[in-house]
Formats: sequence, structure tokens, C-alpha cells
Amino acid sequence: MTSLIDQAREVLALAGDRAGDGPAAIALDDARARLDEPLRVAVAGRVKAGKSTLVNAMVGELVAPTDARECTRIVTWYRDGVTYRVTGVEPSGDSAPLRFDRDGGGLEIDLGGRAPQDLECIEVTWPSSRLAEMTLVDTPGIDSLDRAVADRAERFLSAAEEHPAPTDAVLYLLRHVHASDVHFLEAFHDDQMAAANPINSIGVLSRADEVGAARTDALESANRIAQRWRSDRRMTALVQTVVPVAGLLAEAASTLRQAEFAALVTIAAADPGLVDELLVSVDRFGRSDVSVGIVDSERSALLDRLGLFGCRLAIGLLRSGEVTTASGLASELLNASGLPALRAELADRFGRRRDLLKARHALLVSRHVAAALDDVELSSAVERVLDGAHEFAELRVLNALQRDTLGFDAGTAAAARRLLGDDGMQLDVRAGLDVGADTVDVRAALVEQHAGWQARAEHPLATPDVAAAARVLARTCEGLLAALTPA
Repeated sequence: MTSLIDQAREVLALAGDRAGDGPAAIALDDARARLDEPLRVAVAGRVKAGKSTLVNAMVGELVAPTDARECTRIVTWYRDGVTYRVTGVEPSGDSAPLRFDRDGGGLEIDLGGRAPQDLECIEVTWPSSRLAEMTLVDTPGIDSLDRAVADRAERFLSAAEEHPAPTDAVLYLLRHVHASDVHFLEAFHDDQMAAANPINSIGVLSRADEVGAARTDALESANRIAQRWRSDRRMTALVQTVVPVAGLLAEAASTLRQAEFAALVTIAAADPGLVDELLVSVDRFGRSDVSVGIVDSERSALLDRLGLFGCRLAIGLLRSGEVTTASGLASELLNASGLPALRAELADRFGRRRDLLKARHALLVSRHVAAALDDVELSSAVERVLDGAHEFAELRVLNALQRDTLGFDAGTAAAARRLLGDDGMQLDVRAGLDVGADTVDVRAALVEQHAGWQARAEHPLATPDVAAAARVLARTCEGLLAALTPA
């Protein structure tokens, strides 16, 4: 059986033959290259949502600049490579190397006299095992006070018939749900396949450590907020899920220095009463009249790196004796940040659907070429894959479920989403069983679900949309049963 990626390659080859050396050739070449690349994931959101900080945390190095200003005024790509290189790309497509330096807080890039608006994007090549798995794209804030900067972000990420999104998926950082957030997410979900599609979006409740005034239970509060958003129909129509992440803590944990660990150890060993007084607020932590064994500049640097929440957590862990090494502290802080949970969601929801997301883009590009050339044969070839591939049928059903257009009750909708991999792609999870369930039990559960969905598809009172969705779900059961080791 021909894989979805192979079908996409065949369509791209046909499109390339028809397009020749015309303007569409560049887009087709890019789509062809993307099939073999790591997933492209954009990090987007409002100004100061913590985008660059999250990029650093995900890479595990301080590569993206972060400070009190709008740091990201140019779309910046971070790719894996064998050498360290920064390239500026102009709107014409011409590119030139850019000089760069590291100041300990991310890259300092010399634009060579160019204004930010003179560049289409910056490409940073950085040897990294993380970037080998996923190319990251840091984007300008969508609500920047500089209208040109905001327009650049929306233009880059918004999908259109003539301009499919240049990334496969997006992490959208939220602190509160604003109208601009909703507008952006709606624009990102190109409607070329069964309308707006949350399959390629994950919401991130960013700066989660600031929830509840940076109390030690801040992440618990953030989790409750994220859970509420995950059950909000407005959000489920736009993103697959919402994950809380303390980006600053994740960045610090991923790049913790021995000197910072030593400073935290010194504070933890100081008089508990004095330390507790300092940890009440940011202002008190910076008081110069209270000595805890380190100079004021070190204290200020710790606050900048970890935030008040991170300092409280780190000092508490050191006081308790739960950690005694820099690596141990970094590990605990990373787990507390929520970043491992986000990485797991990325791997499960995007990584496992890699071929689907990439083939989807290739077919959208081919569809545009077919329309531009008025090529009926090419258009038919595209539609045959879109209509015939079961993966796309599942995508349409999942979209309908998340938009709540099928009228299923909550239990039925949850079972359908689970079957389609919304709770994880493991066979036992999709069957509605615990991880590690016996194959015999998985088979029995899938057989029962297949019968249920088949009955719903054949019910005389089922609407056409419900019947069609039930048939897709029944076929999904058949595919999962076929994937099981024979009983």
C-alpha cells in the first residue's frame, strides 16, 4: 500500500512536470524538501508572551535574544546544522551571512546596516539534537506597537489559498484570551481541508509561574486554568490542547550554570528568617540591606534568570536536601516548569502526525499550482489523495468533533476523539484502555467500538454528517485492529 508521503511525492512530481521552470517551481521545490525535513513549528503570540524564552528552553541553549524590549522584530528560523551560521534573507530571496556574537543572553546579530524591515527573515543554523527533531520559528508579536512588525507576523503565519502556511504547526502562547489571539488562530487554520483545523495548533499558557503571584503552587493554579481552557469550546475549536509552561524557569533549568547553583546554595544556607523575608516579593529580594552571603548583583541576576517563583522553588529544594547537585536541581526545575509535558504533547500530537502534516502542505501547494495552471488532471490527482486517504478523513472528523458540529454527547465525543488519537497515539489508549493493556483486551475493545460505530453509521435517523463520521471511525477501528499482532 502506497504511503501518504509517497502519494504526496507523486502529486508533487506531476505538479513539477506541469509547472516547468515557472514561478510555482520554487514553491514545489520547497514542498518537496519539507517532506524530508524535521517538522517546522512556529512559536507565536502577543508581545512579551515569552516566545523567545520558550525557544531557548526548547533548544536548551541561549540562542534567541530576550530582554524588556520587543526582541523579535524579524521572523527568525532556528535549524539544526553542522556549523554555527546566521543568514539574512531579503524579500527578493537573496541572502547573505550576518555577523553574530553571544553575550550570555542570546545571540547579538549585526544586520550590517540594514533595517529590520529590509529583511524577510533571519536563518540561524545551530548544531543541536533538539533542532534535529524540530525546526523552530520565532515570530514577532502579533500586537506589536509597530504595525509593520505585527503585519509581518500575521502575513508569515496566516494561511491563504495562494499562500499555505510556511510551518507545519504552531505553538501559540497565551496569558489571557484576547480578541487578537482568536483572530490570529482562525487565520492560521487554513480552510482548504474541511474548514478551520485545530490539528496543527497547541495553546501554551505561558509565564505560568506568574499565576497567583508566583506562589509555590503557581503551576497547580496554572494547570487548573489550562484545564478550564481545554474544556472551552472557543478554545477547542482553535487548538488541540492547552499546556501551562513556566518558560523562564524552563530556560534557566535548561541552561543552569554552576555559578548560579553555588549562589542558590549560599542563599539556602543563610538564616531562614532573612531568606523567607527576601522571598516575599521581588522588591524585597533585591533589598541591599539584607545580607545572605552573595552580592546584590548576583541576587539580581538570579531573579532575572529564574524569576521569583524559580528562586523560591530552587531554595526550597536545596533547603530540604532533595537535591545536592547542579544537575539534580536543573532536572527538578525543568520538571516543575511544564516543559517536559509540552515536549510530550509535541511528540505525540505533531511528531506522530508528521507525515500527515507534511503531506497536507504538499497537497495544498499542488492544489494552488493546479488552480493557477487551470490543470484539470493535476487538480483531480490532488483531490483523489485528499478524498481517498483515510488520514485526511480522520482529520475532518476530529475537526468536526472539536468544533462540536456533530451533536455527539460528551461521552461519545470523548470516545471518538480518543479513538482518533487525541489522548495519545498508542493502540491501548486509543482503544480506551490503560497503557500496557493486554493485546486480547485491546482487540476486544476495538471490535466492540467498531460494531458501535458501524451501527451508528447505519442508523436510519443518523444525519448524513453523523453517518459519514461514524463510517470513518469504524474504518479507523479496522485499521487499528489490522495493526495489532495477530491473536
